[in-house]
Amino acid sequence: MQRVKSKNKPVELISPERFGVSLSAKQCRSFGLDPQETMQWLITGMGFRRFRLMSYWNEHEPYHGEYDFSALDRQLDLAEKYGCRVTLSLGARQPRWPENHWPDWAWKLSKNARTEALLNYLEIVVSRYKNRPCIVSYQLENEALLKSFGERPEVDRARLRAEYSLVKRLDPATPVIMTTSTSWGVPFRRPIPDQVGFSYYRILYGQGRYHHALHFPALNWVRKHTIRVLHGRRSFIHELQLEPWGPHAIWEMSTKEQDKSMSPAHIRKNVALARRTKLHPIDLWGGEWWYWRFKKHKDPSIYETVKKALTD
Repeated sequence: MQRVKSKNKPVELISPERFGVSLSAKQCRSFGLDPQETMQWLITGMGFRRFRLMSYWNEHEPYHGEYDFSALDRQLDLAEKYGCRVTLSLGARQPRWPENHWPDWAWKLSKNARTEALLNYLEIVVSRYKNRPCIVSYQLENEALLKSFGERPEVDRARLRAEYSLVKRLDPATPVIMTTSTSWGVPFRRPIPDQVGFSYYRILYGQGRYHHALHFPALNWVRKHTIRVLHGRRSFIHELQLEPWGPHAIWEMSTKEQDKSMSPAHIRKNVALARRTKLHPIDLWGGEWWYWRFKKHKDPSIYETVKKALTD
């Protein structure tokens, strides 16, 4: 196992073939964390070499025609410094609340004009980053067809096909990932991406109570083989729940409340069940929370549990 030194202590690297982690600058700021510092810690403190990063439209084009990619540039510079692999999220719907990251100005346009503006933004992002050596794939429109979660949802399959065609035309060599909008379905209608991502959540909160999702490794095994037979495409887990889901935002919940859906025991079980699917890589969800518990609450138990579960 390859190791790197962090503060004179060797850190065991986590194989990017097997595990990665999502990182949202918005989520970092919600926790009161610096996004660049958080990413640095995930690289040198945890040993990750695979990331899913976001290109939030409302942050990079806050005013029509005015762009600022400096924060994303710094993230990619850091990834390249340490030889990391990056999946870059594209589109209006990207991970983290409010899920749909429309600039206010775009939402005030007619639907046709909004589509034109989105396609223009996609072209600028892909053209800017397609030659970055760290980018190994794109994720287009996270859970693109999900209407029931998030603000300002606008499902439009024709537009989604136009987005997919545009990205493939601009950068035909880089695989495009799309994620299923349910925890059980498989894609049947176009666009059919180069790779299909599954989410894996076990303990959810809704309607005033915690409940377990109907999720088990065999289901994902069946989905994987169905997609292989139907489309000749590979699948992987793009989002494994390793952070709490409760009645409030995580930073508003007590440690006891957080533990109801994501204690160290839950972490170990979730990783073990994900391993049993035989789907790789497995991209983890919750890196910002691990660092917040460590940095703000002086509690290393969460990240230490994650690290041990991945490297055992």
